[in-house]
Parts: sequence; C-alpha cells; structure tokens
Amino acid sequence: MRTPISVGLIAVLTAVTVVFGPGASAGRPATADGLADLPALSPVLACADVPGLDLTGVTDAPVTIRSATVVGGNCEVQGTIAPADTIVLRLPVDGWTQRYVQTGCGGLCGNARISYPQAATCPVIADGTVASATTDMGHQGLNDGSWAAGNPQAQIDFAYRGVHVTAQVAKAVITRFYGHAPRYSYFTGCSDGGREALMEAQRYPHDFDGIAAGAPANNMVVQNTFHHGWNVVTNKDAAGNFILLADRLPLIHQAVLDACDRLDGVADGVLDDPRQCRFDPATLICRAGQAASTCLSTAEAGVVRRLHDGAVDAQGRRLEVAIAHEWGSELDWTLFVPTAQGQTVASENFALSYLRYLRDPNQADPAYQLSDLDFTVESFWRVVQSSSYMAAMDPDLSAFQRGGGKLVLWHGWNDQHISPQTTLAYYDAMRETMGQRTVDRFAKLFLFPGMAHCGGGAGPNTFDVLTPVMAWVESGRTPSAIVASTVADGTVTRTRPVYAYPAVARYDGTGSTDDAANFVPVTPRHQPADDYTWVGQRLYSHGYQTWCTAYGTDLVCRPADTWLTRRQRVTA
Repeated sequence: MRTPISVGLIAVLTAVTVVFGPGASAGRPATADGLADLPALSPVLACADVPGLDLTGVTDAPVTIRSATVVGGNCEVQGTIAPADTIVLRLPVDGWTQRYVQTGCGGLCGNARISYPQAATCPVIADGTVASATTDMGHQGLNDGSWAAGNPQAQIDFAYRGVHVTAQVAKAVITRFYGHAPRYSYFTGCSDGGREALMEAQRYPHDFDGIAAGAPANNMVVQNTFHHGWNVVTNKDAAGNFILLADRLPLIHQAVLDACDRLDGVADGVLDDPRQCRFDPATLICRAGQAASTCLSTAEAGVVRRLHDGAVDAQGRRLEVAIAHEWGSELDWTLFVPTAQGQTVASENFALSYLRYLRDPNQADPAYQLSDLDFTVESFWRVVQSSSYMAAMDPDLSAFQRGGGKLVLWHGWNDQHISPQTTLAYYDAMRETMGQRTVDRFAKLFLFPGMAHCGGGAGPNTFDVLTPVMAWVESGRTPSAIVASTVADGTVTRTRPVYAYPAVARYDGTGSTDDAANFVPVTPRHQPADDYTWVGQRLYSHGYQTWCTAYGTDLVCRPADTWLTRRQRVTA
C-alpha cells in the first residue's frame, strides 16, 4: 500500500515544476517528470526476518539490526553500525520502484529521522515507492557538542564515516529484502546535510548516482567559529551589552527594500540578486531632531555594516568569505540579534559547541567563552586545523563526475545561518579546478531569491529539488529551472522560476508577477564582481584533506604533514 497524499501536498505538487534543458534525453523510457519508467518490485523477504540478516563484511564494523516492523506500508528498520551509528531504514512493502534515497541530518546531528528537505513533493517520494535511510552520524542527542569529548570515533563518524557506512548497509539490506539492488541511489540534505552531501561526492564518489546539496555547511569549521562568533561579538559594546536589538530589524529591512527592491524590475519585497544592492546603513543614522524610532544610532549602523560584511581582523583582513549576510535577509537576523539584553542568541550556542568540543579533537575545553576567540590571522590558522576532516571543501569532484554522478547545489539568498557566498565560492572553485565546461556537464547551482535557511523567508520557498537530480541521472535531462512556490495554509499564492546560475528570472511585462509563466531567463551581461579573497581561501582546494583513526581517546589523522598543518606551524 502506498502512502496517501494530503490535499495540501497535492496543492504544492501542482505548483512545483522542473524545467529541463533541450536535447538532453538519453533515450531511456521516462515519465513526464523525466524519471525512468521502472517496474515496481515486491519484497522477497518478510519484514520480520530483516533482523536475522547476516551483514558480516558489508562495511568496516559489525552491524546489528534491532527491529523491523511494518508501519504505514513500510518495513521500518532500526539498527546500529558499530560502534554507535544509529541507522533507520524505510522499505516499501508494496511497489518499490528500485530507487534508494538517503537523507541528511542538520546541526551537529545526534538523531536519526528520515526527512526530505525540499524533496517531499518528488513523485516517487510522495507516493512512497522509494527505499530510504538516514543516520544519527555516530552519537545521540547533545547538540552542544559535548558528545565529542574523549570520543574520537564519534568525531570521525560525524565528519564523514557515518553517512558512508549507512549507505553501504542500507544498500545491502535493500538488496536482500527485495532480491534486487537499487537501480539508482540518491542523497539529499540541507545545512549540515548539504555538507554531508558534498563530503560523499568528495570522499565516496561511488555511493550515490545523484546528490542534492542544499545550503551546505561545507566550510564547517569557519562557519561554526569565526562566522557565528562574529555575529555575537561585533554586536557588543565595551560593557558587554548588545548594541543592536531585534526591534530595529524591520526598519533596516524596509530601508533595504526601498533602496533595492526595484533593481530586478519587480517590486515584490524580494531581492532577485542581493549582490546588486549597494545599500549603505549610514543612510539610516539619525539626523538632528529625527525621532529615534525612525533611524539608527551611529553604533547601530556600524553593527549592521559589520554583520553584512562578515568577520575581519584589526587590519580589515577577512576571516570568512564576504558577504556574511546578504541585504534583504534582515528580518531573519533574530538568529543572532536578540530581542532584549541578557539573552543568549543561537549564534553563540553554535560557536561555543564547536569551539569547546570540536576545535581541538583531543582536548575539550568546556569553559571556553567567545571572549577567548581572537579574531586574528594567527588564531584563524590554529582554529581551522580540523577543516582537514570536518570541512567538505575539496573542489575536485573528478571521480564523481567520471562515474556519471550528477550534483544540484542550491541555496537561499536570504540564508541567515550560512552565507550563500560560501556556496558560490565553492562552485567557483569547482569551475577553476575542473573547468567550466566539465562542471556544467554534471553540476548546477540554483539560488532562490528571498529564501531563508533551507526554507522559509519572504520569497517562494517550496520546491522539489530531487526530481531534477533523478531526471538528470535517469534520462539525461539537464535541469535548467526549478519553479518555487509560496504556500500559505495549503494554497499556492505565488510561483517564480529559479534558473540555473548565472541566469536569473526577469518579468516579461505581461500578466501577474505572482505567476511563474510570466518570467523568462536572462543571463546578465555583467555579473557582480564576487571577491573571494580572504585569509582562508586556500581551504577551497584539493590536497590537504586527511583520514582519521581513533586510538583510545586520541584522534590521529593522516597525512600529518599538509600545507594546512605547515601553515599553523608558521603562524604559531
């Protein structure tokens, strides 16, 4: 029996469309969605017999299947890959269409829940005909990072191993359950799930045929130290009080819209490409006699500028990719701008979780405070050493590309957690490393105007990113556009096409601006000048990545001598 589709989901399905490029069919029988027309298979094994499977040798450690129960038309399987990777599988008991989808996990993970970020409306997800799985990545709960203290294996599992061994075991269970291996395997994730997605393409290029990587936290270490740390400390005065409070954010946001909303030809409360906006917060500084509720103090305007620009040292050298927070995203700055004094903002928790327990893999420091983080070049190279195994920055995806893999990168322009500039920088590094023509043949980037972190925000933020990946893999149809929707109470109120970068959507001058049919693709003749010059720009390179081993409570990584470790010694 197949999972029913709710009325609200039907409304979304009817509004989410994928547009494919011309001349891309590989000649295989395909549905209108571009998916291969695969015969549905039934299990050859009873769900209750799954715990008895012998999975010896499937991966690098023993596997224990604890339970397998039929729930809602699926065989729900739970198990553990030693030492502590919890895995969850969902296997249709009627009509499996030979596809496997593995989903990622957000934050520092610690839970195993199958979810489909921006993929729930993919037809084979919606009708419940795919087998799926996920993992907690080697630890349970404790999103404060304390799980990593004295537990190097958990750090390895979170860094890269957990997702890989889950793929190995899930495919083995699927093959035994149906008597047939998956015809196609996919991964979809957002935030840390996006980092996991890129880690798979970089380290285990043969695990998946297609990958959807959303808002990837691939620059994990810089993101969770200098980026989030700067969000907090740059908004504090000498006495430790917050300078900018959240009640000022609507004023700032409206000023940004007044200055830049019409640059894309449509006044709709969304900036099509925030890089085109040259907003200056100093224009909001109070003039003599002006009501304080309608303007900013000089100190507040300075905070706005620094939050937008990102972390720097005392000499102005960038300690993260510029820009940290795009214009137009101000209403979502409540992630790091408090409503009142004395509050602990989310950015502080993100930074301290990493700085206390993951910055030095072999020495936890629970007493570490943000005041201990020096915004200097010397400090930068000390802090980012764990990038060699935690970050997914390697732009050389040659093995993934040669194996026929397809990658869709996606990011919301209004992302308040992870700057879309980090994804643009990675995409740029891929093209520099592999060549633009090669990258265009297997990877596409979609940037969603007005969308916040993995969803939400002022712009259309509901769409299906998995179908374009599947269609590209299964029938050779290259995705050229994804139509996103704004959905309120199950009703679609706006649709808008998002074209593969660098193309953007432009209103054709006819009909409603809330209808995607009235927009056409335009590739700007002059792209905004992205400046990826920053202290850590070499992290977007190949050759310093390490593989780690747990020896008791010590983490040891090889090779021990890379340009990254040498850089630390030079600046020490």
